[in-house]
Amino acid sequence: MGASVLISGAGVGGSTLAYWLERNGFDVTVVECAAGQRSSGNPVDVRGAALDVVERMGIRDDLKAAGTEVDRLTFVDAAGRRIGSMRTSGGRGGGNRDIELARAELAAILLESAKARAEIYWGDSISGIEQDDSGVHVTFERAAPARFDYVVGADGLHSVVRRLVFGDEQGFVQHMGMYVATLPVDRTFGGDREVVMYNAPGTSVSVHPAGGKPLAAFIFRSPAVAGYDYRDTEQHKRLVIDAYRGRAGMFDELLDQVRTAADLYFDAVCRVSLPGWTKGRVTLLGDAGSSLSLFGDGSSLAIAGAHTLAEELGRAPGDPGVALRRYEQRQRELAKPALRGFRVASELLVPGSRVTIALRNAAVRVASRF
Repeated sequence: MGASVLISGAGVGGSTLAYWLERNGFDVTVVECAAGQRSSGNPVDVRGAALDVVERMGIRDDLKAAGTEVDRLTFVDAAGRRIGSMRTSGGRGGGNRDIELARAELAAILLESAKARAEIYWGDSISGIEQDDSGVHVTFERAAPARFDYVVGADGLHSVVRRLVFGDEQGFVQHMGMYVATLPVDRTFGGDREVVMYNAPGTSVSVHPAGGKPLAAFIFRSPAVAGYDYRDTEQHKRLVIDAYRGRAGMFDELLDQVRTAADLYFDAVCRVSLPGWTKGRVTLLGDAGSSLSLFGDGSSLAIAGAHTLAEELGRAPGDPGVALRRYEQRQRELAKPALRGFRVASELLVPGSRVTIALRNAAVRVASRF
């Protein structure tokens, strides 16, 4: 048997990493706190270096088949009248290679590729991590304790691995003044190739057709909410309804679906920033180590990062200092452009005042003429 790796998180990054680690001769275990995959989450893009990774995994055609055909973002007023449109680069149309698809579809396809290559503990979580020079001792909420050569935290913004090894998230997670909620809804509000969006000052609500499985997204500006609990779904529903009461325009009917939603994703938009992603034989992948995006770049970064991590561990499986340092250096360079684009994205999607909404709409109308 090869070196053993425990991955916390069976999402986009964790599943990709499981696939490539096994290909490189590692013995892989994945632990996932959820009992199964969720259906919510905005559509995301697979682009850049991630495209080459999924091509080599043999799943690019599967991703394209599950992809959306959206090529337009249309802004409307409160009554649903169209103000202007802008072209988007996602979808199957056009000349670019990017693939846009629902996050749940992407995660499912990646997980299917990883299932035969890893042992997966569903509905469980890591409760303790102790490491020495030769390995990592891990305890779980349900499974028996075990020892691994490496542990990877691919468990998102509220990473358990990061908390246990690096410290409380308050030291690394910065609230960026916005919250986002997504959920499946029962109908679209535009054509099957367009996202329709309405803005009031400081709020955005949109519906994406998502290949026949429409998804709504609520993004709103707010300082950090006192007593916010990322695990409290009823609190999340109240926050969305309070933020959009009388401010949802043509999408007002969706608030009833928020109240009854069985699968609502909700969280703060945050920046995750650590001076280093690695301690000894433990490292972080994807949003657990670096996160700040409103345009779906996080999934591509996680896919590319997973491949880089597996590649570097494969080159030096017995030397964590060398392998994990090289991984972090390469991935930080790849993540820089996505982090820089946050401010522009937030002003486009969630203008903070009537003046900035009017300026954005005027710019969109001018651009649409060319």
